[in-house]
Amino acid sequence: MSWDVKVDEHTCIGSGMCAALMPEVFTLDGAVAHPVTPSVEADETVLDVADSCPAMAITVTDGGREIGPRP
Repeated sequence: MSWDVKVDEHTCIGSGMCAALMPEVFTLDGAVAHPVTPSVEADETVLDVADSCPAMAITVTDGGREIGPRP
């Protein structure tokens, strides 16, 4: 099972928290973060990273249904 990961480059503040927590999934490119690939293996840590984003710029979807960040 895989999830789609997106970072809203207009919302991202470039804190680097995502890249520090999961460098295999996120990379900091200048002032914004980007997913390394648009699709990742399902992993609870990806949801934790989305929850931890200070700008709430990370979206995780499973089959088109948004599952992260969690409320």
